[in-house]
Amino acid sequence: MSLRIGIVGAGANTRSRHIPGFQEIDGVEVSAVCNRSRESGQKVADEFGIAHVFEDWKELVHSDTVDAICVGTWPYLHCPISLEALAAGKHILTEARMAMNLDEAKQMYAASQQSDKVAMIVPAPFYLESESLLLEMVADGYFGDWLEIHLRGMSGAYDPSAPLHWRQRKELSGNNIMALGIINETVRRYAGDEKGLLAHGRTFTPERVDAQTGEKLPADVLESLGAVVEMECGATAVYHLSSVAPQGASGAFEFHGTKGTFKLGDGGAWIAAAGEDLHQLEVPAEKQGGWQVEQDFVDAIRKGKPVTHTSFADGVKYMAFTEAVQISLAEGRRVELPLD
Repeated sequence: MSLRIGIVGAGANTRSRHIPGFQEIDGVEVSAVCNRSRESGQKVADEFGIAHVFEDWKELVHSDTVDAICVGTWPYLHCPISLEALAAGKHILTEARMAMNLDEAKQMYAASQQSDKVAMIVPAPFYLESESLLLEMVADGYFGDWLEIHLRGMSGAYDPSAPLHWRQRKELSGNNIMALGIINETVRRYAGDEKGLLAHGRTFTPERVDAQTGEKLPADVLESLGAVVEMECGATAVYHLSSVAPQGASGAFEFHGTKGTFKLGDGGAWIAAAGEDLHQLEVPAEKQGGWQVEQDFVDAIRKGKPVTHTSFADGVKYMAFTEAVQISLAEGRRVELPLD
């Protein structure tokens, strides 16, 4: 019997990765789709040969044509769809970022604990090819104890005339500032928990025009963010994210330890023992990772494979980090972690 996937929200990542990824797996059928309008949903259905089109996501979730739900909407719908799906006895894969805020993330996690269905978040996609080998090296002490961790997510361009994007609207994206949550997810894989943080941010264009209505609306998600973080392991982590820095380093990670360094960026992973020059890490074929989100979700359902990339429990942790950043920004102070 085939595993039937229902798609709620067929954005770019869903069309380029999730739908093709599921359709490549034997015995898996993308059986239904619901998009922002019936017309747009029908276009997706025609493009990918999907049998059923729904106007209301709740009808899709409760339909007997689906066994599992893949959520590709903006964050404001991740929690309600996930809760509805789990209550309906459906497996759930939700797009990153997990939720609007920590409270929603906790609700999602609690619902997943009360269900026997698979609950999974699309993982941070950064440098998965080298992750397994690097984690082995970290565990073996190759880099020693972490001292400094630097994260840069610089992209975009300064253009006050550009129309409002959903990522710039807090009512749609919540506490998620640019790629903050998924960058933190990546950091946590290598360096663990945080003890506290202090954040500063700025928005350069506080209002933008909605391209659909012509109305000026608040652009109330930061365009520049910096955070200094004290890690439980003793390291200092420095985050710098910007959506107005087109020539900046995008998705650049640096981990500096007492015995060595590794960097993620410039197309791969780079390492150096203390006193040596950086060189690109050669990853043996048997240790190479990559994008396998759809296969992992299916294997968790069919084979009971544990969810590692990414569990709802891990999602709660990065949503707690984004919540702490928001508190620090609002109150102008250091915030201790974990949050009470």
